[in-house]
Amino acid sequence: MNDLGKVKKIIIKNPLKLDCGKEISNFPLAYETYGKLNEKKDNAILVFHALTGDQFASGTNPVTNKEGWWSHALGSGKALDTEKFFVICANVIGGCLGSYGPNTIDTKTNKLLGTNFPIITINDMVNAQYNLLDFFKIEKLFAVAGGSMGGMQVLQFVSNFPNKAQVAVPIACTASHSAQNIALNELGRQAIMADGNWQNGLYAEKEKNPDKGLAVARMAAHITYLSKKGLQEKFGRKLQERDNIKFGFDADFQIESYLRYQGSVFVDRFDANSYLYITRAMDYFDLTKKFNGNLSKAFEKSKTKFFVISFTSDWLYPTSENRDIVIALNAIGADVGFVEIKSDKGHDSFLLNVPDFLNTLKNYLSSTYFNLNEKRI
Repeated sequence: MNDLGKVKKIIIKNPLKLDCGKEISNFPLAYETYGKLNEKKDNAILVFHALTGDQFASGTNPVTNKEGWWSHALGSGKALDTEKFFVICANVIGGCLGSYGPNTIDTKTNKLLGTNFPIITINDMVNAQYNLLDFFKIEKLFAVAGGSMGGMQVLQFVSNFPNKAQVAVPIACTASHSAQNIALNELGRQAIMADGNWQNGLYAEKEKNPDKGLAVARMAAHITYLSKKGLQEKFGRKLQERDNIKFGFDADFQIESYLRYQGSVFVDRFDANSYLYITRAMDYFDLTKKFNGNLSKAFEKSKTKFFVISFTSDWLYPTSENRDIVIALNAIGADVGFVEIKSDKGHDSFLLNVPDFLNTLKNYLSSTYFNLNEKRI
């Protein structure tokens, strides 16, 4: 993996009881901040990343030299305006960019934890990140926001800490992972574990890397982030730098070459074991079940204002699943807004330059922050 010397970390000394029954303490949580915390400390937004994201949401990631995953939305004058807001983003536990995860050194053995790392959940991730509020001495966040798995963390955060965020913006997410998505994640995990280099998760100490399996997992997942219309318009049945098919198993079609490229670049920045653990955490996510089939009860203690966003072409977390969240909030009279953004870019719409989405998010955050401040004056 990459050199993590440029990563900011806090060491969480307090014990954290994990859902699997194990307890961890004195573990690292890597984070990054954008903008400046004001004197009242009321302008902070905690952003949660998706499956393969990290704490470097904007600008250039100093570890991978790639552009931040939310660069379209986060920055000066953008939706999450760093001239106005102080944005915090952490690498989830289980991740591979500095937080406690499978590539953390086990102090007892002086080896990487690998699959000796405990099974984690979305709840565990959120409870670990809550320590950032104490670290920055923030009594209450202005907002929590995130898309996909980040949206799941938003829902979990408000459920766990009902009075710690004024605003919650879950984007393109769900309150419980569907059978389809569990199946897709299992496909990716099996691709990794079927790679002979996986070595039961202890590949690092054997100086191997299940890169082929991880690349296939990424290829399969990447298809789900796009839309049928978007793929057809971008690639169709166009051939890759040739006039005719070659009657073989090379990448004849542009879409094949594109997916192979996506897989190959992914293995340079992500850890295979982290992929296993994080997808498992997503599969275990089920707020509805946690509250005995009544999702409304997850939020009944909260006065947080919600703004739920979905996309028309997202078939991974379709609008219907986002609406279920809205219905549950309406049932308890919560302050909730909802918008479905028209986009042909699929689930990835929240990461891309989709002007309607970016403008909607910016207007909501800016106007809500202004109105909340007006009420205090």
